[in-house]
This record gives sequence, C-alpha cells and structure tokens, in this order.
Amino acid sequence: MKKLSAIILLGIVMLFGFAQVPRMSIIDEVIWLVGDEAIFRSEVEEHRMRAELNRVTFPGDPNCIIAEQLALQRLFLHQGVIDSVEIPEGRVMQIVENELERMIGQIGSRERLEDYLNMPLPQIREQYRQIIRNEMIQGEVQRSLIGDISATPAEVRRFYNSLPPDSLPIIPVLVELQIISVEPPIPLEEINRTRERLRGFADRVHDGTSFALLARMYSVCPSNARGGELGFMGRGELVPEFANVAFNLTDPARVSRVVETEMGFHIIQLIERRGDRINTRHILLQPRVTTENRDRAITALDSVANLIRTERMTFEQAVVLFSQDRNTAANAGLMMNPRTRTSTFELQHLPAEVARAVQGMNVGEISRPFTMRNEHNREVVSIVRLRSRRESQVANVRDDFQLLRAMFEERRAQEIIDDWIREKIRTTYINIHPDWRSCDFQFPEWLQ
Repeated sequence: MKKLSAIILLGIVMLFGFAQVPRMSIIDEVIWLVGDEAIFRSEVEEHRMRAELNRVTFPGDPNCIIAEQLALQRLFLHQGVIDSVEIPEGRVMQIVENELERMIGQIGSRERLEDYLNMPLPQIREQYRQIIRNEMIQGEVQRSLIGDISATPAEVRRFYNSLPPDSLPIIPVLVELQIISVEPPIPLEEINRTRERLRGFADRVHDGTSFALLARMYSVCPSNARGGELGFMGRGELVPEFANVAFNLTDPARVSRVVETEMGFHIIQLIERRGDRINTRHILLQPRVTTENRDRAITALDSVANLIRTERMTFEQAVVLFSQDRNTAANAGLMMNPRTRTSTFELQHLPAEVARAVQGMNVGEISRPFTMRNEHNREVVSIVRLRSRRESQVANVRDDFQLLRAMFEERRAQEIIDDWIREKIRTTYINIHPDWRSCDFQFPEWLQ
C-alpha cells in the first residue's frame, strides 16, 4: 500500500515544487491509453522536470516510472467511478487549505507562492483540490479491496518462520517512562504585562499597522512565518476559548480582545469566513517564567524525587499529588507514544530533553529535575522514571508479535492490491507508445 499511495504524493511534489518549471515547447502526443483515459507525453515530461528540480530520485528510468504511476492512478480512479466512491468535499478542502498554509509558510508569502507557480492562488487551490480528491478516491478503492485483514497467531508464526534470517527486522532500544511535570507559577505582574503588550498591538493595528507584520515580529506561534495566519478551520479544530471569540468576529478591520488559552494569550483578526469555517490571524504571547520560580519548581521536584528514592512515597502516588501533565496524570505518569499508540519509545522519538535525562539511567531510577517545553510550548519542570528498557535485538514472535502481525497484514494487503492490478490490466484496453514498450515496469502485464 505504501508504494501505491506514493503515486499521488509524488504527483503533489512534482506539481507543487517551489522551483518554477521553465516553459518548454513540447510536441504533445498520447503515449498511453488506459481504457478511454489518455496519458500525454507532455504530462510525463512536466512531472519529470519538476521531480528533477525538487531532487526527487527514481530507482530506474524516470519516464517509465512516472508513466506507470499515472497509468496505475487511472485504474484506481476508473474503479472509483464504478464503485460510486463519494469523497466529502469539506474534508478535501480542509486538507487543501492545510497544505496551502504549509506551503505559504515554507515559501514566505502567498505572493511568492503565486510567483513561483506562475498562477493565482485560486488556480493553485483548484489543481491541488483535484490531486487530493484523486488520492482520497484511490485510498477508498484500496480499502474496499483489502477489506478487514486480521492475522491469526498461527499465520504470524508461519510468516515469521518464512522470513530469511537477514530479513528479520532489528528492534532498536525501547524504553517505557513515567513522568511528573509541573508548571512554575507565573507572577500576576508578568501576566498583566503580557496582556497589556497584546492590547498595545491591537491599538497599533487599529491605527494602521499590519497585523501580519506584528505577528511575524512578535508571535511565538509557528504560524508567525505566515503572518499569524491559521488557514480555514472549523470550530472543533480550535481550542474552545479561541473558537468562542474567533467565530464571533465579523469585521476584518478589528482585532479581538485578549484571549487566554492553554497555549498562552492571543489577539485574533478575522481574514475570511466560508460557511462554518473561518480563516484567522493571531498573535500568541506566553508569559515568561522567572528564574526564581523556575528554581523553586526544580527544588520542589528534587525533594519529591528524593521521597520516592527513599521509598517514603511511590512514583504513582507522587503523580497523583503533584503532576500537572494532563496527558499522563490519570495513567500513573506513563508516557504514551503517539506514533505507535503504545507505551514504548525509541530514544530518537522522545523529546530531546527527556532523551538526555534517561541516558545512562538504570531501570527504576529517577532523573534529576530538568526543564522542557510541553505540547503547548509552555515551560515545565519534569522528572522521569525509567520503567523498563529493552536492548536492541532481532525481532521475535514472543516480544514483537504486534510488529510482526502488522508486517504480515501489510504484505497480505499489498498482495491483494497487486493481484487486483494485474487482473485489471488484463481486462482493460491498454495501448502503449513504442517509446515506452522497452520499459522495465513494476507490472510487466502492461506489455501483454
């Protein structure tokens, strides 16, 4: 499935590379027919040029690989029509707007994006809408083909035994951690100073200063690179305090009152409203922790760690009494890995401060207090306990059953899709230009 889903993703990279493709005079002609769908020489050539400019490499002849990818896409889209696959337009546009936001942030501004792609933003949006829609159709067709694959333990064991020794995955060092985090208190004077600073920004905007300029200069949100622009979002995609104010804005020339959320303090400006979605800018400021309060939090957590080390309190009891980490406080402090939805982490996937803290620790040991930024970029002081550690080793059925089952199910899914593709090629009219008949295709059935 991974290599098939890459078909559309590669098209996105090649269509929306930030380097502008030079205009070339390409004598166009149909090079493939897949059913009644044509693939043009210019289509392959433009994709190849964009791939080269964006340093996309291919494990073979780019013209052959790109043409085959486009042909495979046609097969899935045709099946989507047969199956009457429906894609919610709202979901498509949400992904489009998020990606346009990312691209504008990467290149610096909407104007620069339009210059690079030599087309206005509405045209970019429409082309990208079709790419995303096609990708989602392909995904739905693949899911309908695969169905519900659920490997039995016996199947997983047979799969494991069939793997050559040099093909068995190497499991890196895995750790389980418990954490206690506290936020050093912010003095009221610092909170008031932050609020007053934001009110000053709002006054400057009302006097004619660009909100986007102030966001670039002062906001601590990553959206500052885009002038504070968040892109179109629904109410449920925003934290409630922010949404309640943002969705009540009606005048793009006015700035909201100061809004407090778990991220900090904001002022908001409405850009545009489309039905139940809005595009806004904001400036985010976070009150600074004083050195004195940070040192007090470190001292307090050091005392807690000593109570645990001397067995006057368990780590789990300390979590209940002291931890302000909402993600772990109800789970005995156990950190969960969002990548795998398990409690085990590779060291490289831990926050950098946590990874440094556990280096050299033994199972059961508790770190010294350290400072880090939480998921909302707020400064916290933390201690961690190394609950378990598993050294790097070759995967085995007893310890890595879930991983091996996922590998088996992925391979089985790919086999189902490949079989479907071969049958679809066999029953579909295919006509390939002589210049492409010498290609080493992933599916040789194209030439039969």
